[in-house]
Amino acid sequence: MTDQMTYPDIVNYAVPFFIVAILAELLWIVLKGRGGRYETRDALTSLLMGAGNVTSGILLGFVAYGFFMTLWALTPLDLGHSLWVVVLCFVLDDLRYYWVHRFGHRIRWVWASHVNHHSSQHYNLTTALRQTWTGTFTFMMIVRAPLILLGFHPAMVLFCGGLNLIYQFWIHTEAIGRLPRWFEAVMNTPSHHRVHHGRNPRYLDANYAGVFIVWDKLFGTFVPEREAEKVDYGLVHNLGTFNPLRVAFHEWVGIFRDVIQPGLTWRERLMYCVMPPGWSHDGSRDTSETIKRKHLVRHPEDRGTPGFSG
Repeated sequence: MTDQMTYPDIVNYAVPFFIVAILAELLWIVLKGRGGRYETRDALTSLLMGAGNVTSGILLGFVAYGFFMTLWALTPLDLGHSLWVVVLCFVLDDLRYYWVHRFGHRIRWVWASHVNHHSSQHYNLTTALRQTWTGTFTFMMIVRAPLILLGFHPAMVLFCGGLNLIYQFWIHTEAIGRLPRWFEAVMNTPSHHRVHHGRNPRYLDANYAGVFIVWDKLFGTFVPEREAEKVDYGLVHNLGTFNPLRVAFHEWVGIFRDVIQPGLTWRERLMYCVMPPGWSHDGSRDTSETIKRKHLVRHPEDRGTPGFSG
């Protein structure tokens, strides 16, 4: 079994591309007067969140990597590092990403880490850099365990995760419209991912894909972007702040406040951690499901259409 396997830090190599692409998008918007909008404070917050994500990775990355290497020492399987193994790892890791992302919207404990990525009311390439500082505390590293136990080296798995992250950068833009139908059918695109960042009832909890949109089509979470319904970006209840500390930690604080409410049962305290965002013990808040149901009461003509077909 190969204990030592190295891959390039692909995300660091991509940083110059990120910078050039952001500048190119901004220039396009200024010259064309369309394709999105930049707000200085919002973009700066996104950049600070990205820097914080890198810092947290440096400080806490050993936790996940130590866990992965422990699993690697336990598994008798070793698929090696040929090209087909890397390709297979990339595809399976993208499936892993789909489920982690879906958990991130359906389990409040995981949402507390992921919510910052949705906190911008703008949609441009800096939004892609608005990443979590607290991913380690969600324990979603566990979802990668099957890949390692199947014989994919941890370094390869992390390399494929980096490629996945780089792919997702370019889809955070309004400057690119619909792409050729064959590409939209298989791959995640700006159009598909704009839907994912929408707070419109129709667009909630849709299009979790990282690279391949086929996962959403397979598992029933795909919703196409509609020309007649412009995406409204942000959270159901927007933060109204550019403070990166609040962006990073506000939902963790919210969970803590809910859990320590007086008069709750232990089950209710647990439910505030593991139920979908918006769940409350007395039904006083709205989850994405109740938001969709209320929308259908007001707009029954939408019943059975994409986003409301469940």
